[in-house]
Amino acid sequence: MPKIVRFHRTGGPEVLQLDEVPPTNPGAGEVRLKVDAIGLNRAECMFRQGQYLETPQLPSRLGYEAAGVIEAVGPEVTGFKVGERVSTIPCFPIGQYGVYGEWAIVPAYALARYPDNLTPTQGAAIWMQYLTAYGALILYGRIQRGQTLLITAATSSVGLAAIQIANREGAIPLAATRKAAKKGFLLEAGAAHVIVTEEEDLVDRVKALTNGVGVQMVFDPVAGPLLVPLAEASAMHGMIFEYGALSPEPTPFPLFPALAKGLTVRGYTLFEFVREPAMLEKAKAYICEGLKAGSLTPVIDRTFPLSQIVEAHRYMESNQQKGKIVVTV
Repeated sequence: MPKIVRFHRTGGPEVLQLDEVPPTNPGAGEVRLKVDAIGLNRAECMFRQGQYLETPQLPSRLGYEAAGVIEAVGPEVTGFKVGERVSTIPCFPIGQYGVYGEWAIVPAYALARYPDNLTPTQGAAIWMQYLTAYGALILYGRIQRGQTLLITAATSSVGLAAIQIANREGAIPLAATRKAAKKGFLLEAGAAHVIVTEEEDLVDRVKALTNGVGVQMVFDPVAGPLLVPLAEASAMHGMIFEYGALSPEPTPFPLFPALAKGLTVRGYTLFEFVREPAMLEKAKAYICEGLKAGSLTPVIDRTFPLSQIVEAHRYMESNQQKGKIVVTV
């Protein structure tokens, strides 16, 4: 019997279990995938814990990103056929259409063909990271050649995607990480400079690297007390994108730096634009062009088999990874 991953109560990684559930038929506008690989995301850990934008209805599936082959097509689906190799874009309710497992039902609007030069493992590591970075840096931030971008949690898959997109646009990516052990990796990944926050003062280091000007843009998933030094490290009229809430502490608003510099502090998720077909198509074209040219390359940290989904989530929560964690099926 095919297996899917569900949780019957919220909590830590141990609540995830493999349930034997026969495949269902896709409904109108849906397809069924035979899943080959699953890309893990922080959002899924938060959803599993009951601390996400969406509340799970138990027992709940989970998962935004998968690469696989279409094995059934529902009514009213056009543009896709059985046998095609596709991956999923995170633009659907995670509980209703979770992709963890050997099969998944997903809406056809969430499917994308990925370049032939990528493996299924890489295909499962595209859309969340590159769309998140694209929306902030390109669509809303309109980053320019020569501008400086400060990226926190830079060894995450989204952080690495931001480094690659910044380099593609001729901007200057400054990567911030807590541990010195990750410095060499980030430099090899394309960071112009790396700030090790356990050893260096973030604001002083940014000011030194920018001749006292500060950074034009900040891309941050941490929030909490970190927002204050991020504002202090920003240039006049700088823009701070807050795309996550990894810090468990409250997030104070940096009023005086914001007033003094005319800062924009903006909450952001990719869900702002991925449900807009025209915007999504433009983003997909940008990302696919970069993937084909090699300027965008998914960084895979480690793979786990589906039978080790609990261990994979534990590894994600350990913060050891440098890039994407992928589960193979």
